[in-house]
Amino acid sequence: MPRVLVLNGPNLQRLGTREPAIYGTATLADVERDLRAAAPDGVEVELRQTDDEATLLGWLHEAVDTGSPVILNPAAFTHYSYALRDAAVLVPEAGLPLIEVHISNPHRREEFRHTSVVSGVATGVIAGLGVDGYRLALQYIADRLPRD
Repeated sequence: MPRVLVLNGPNLQRLGTREPAIYGTATLADVERDLRAAAPDGVEVELRQTDDEATLLGWLHEAVDTGSPVILNPAAFTHYSYALRDAAVLVPEAGLPLIEVHISNPHRREEFRHTSVVSGVATGVIAGLGVDGYRLALQYIADRLPRD
């Protein structure tokens, strides 16, 4: 069964209570429930979150090693983690989609958020559509998965 890894960076465990005017009131558990419901039959969704950069890097390596497409919300790591960028590029180099997702539109926010070190290596970027961006990323990936 194909597995899609949905990887989330720092502070996203606070989704629903952290700056709801920017990020909305949906929790990460809500996102996971909605993605599992939206996943086509035979597609497994595994959602993870960490505040630890090294853990996130390890998960990207795991995605490559297991042939798992990735939906990635790098959160604050987006803007400065070259280590994350170097791990992220391995996913599309392995022939797997890597979709970068941001709940808010970073380009409508503080200037330091305007630069993503991940976007240049991602298959695609979805930003500013709230938590719906995760579902759209899953739909894109699911439409391209090989079927038995």
